[in-house]
Amino acid sequence: MKIATLAAAALAGAALVAVLDRTVLAQQQGGITRTILQRADVCGKSNYEAIMAISELPPGGVGDKHRHHGVEVAYVLDGAITIEAEGRSTTYKAGEVIKNDNEAAHGAKNTGSTTARSLAVYVVEKSKPLAEPVK
Repeated sequence: MKIATLAAAALAGAALVAVLDRTVLAQQQGGITRTILQRADVCGKSNYEAIMAISELPPGGVGDKHRHHGVEVAYVLDGAITIEAEGRSTTYKAGEVIKNDNEAAHGAKNTGSTTARSLAVYVVEKSKPLAEPVK
């Protein structure tokens, strides 16, 4: 019985490690959670990579002002996300797309009653963090 329990625990641990190896969770200030799905080198640009992630922002959540060292393009899957950048505030709903230009500082908020989710692709410098807070 002990051996079967230990074997099951070891198998569950190995499965968890395999999942965490592929899926990395990155918590950003203010509540944005990014689940990284894939990373790939950008052809001809050895210092850039493309990162695909699911971003989630809970109801009432605010993503503090931040920037990405490259470009971010996203498709809103669920809910609505309000992006504040360059003195403007724009709300994007499910089915709409978002583009944040190279290193443009922006914040995000969810004023809705459901979790806002988007599928995002970032083309960013490898040596820099995916998201960097801006004061």
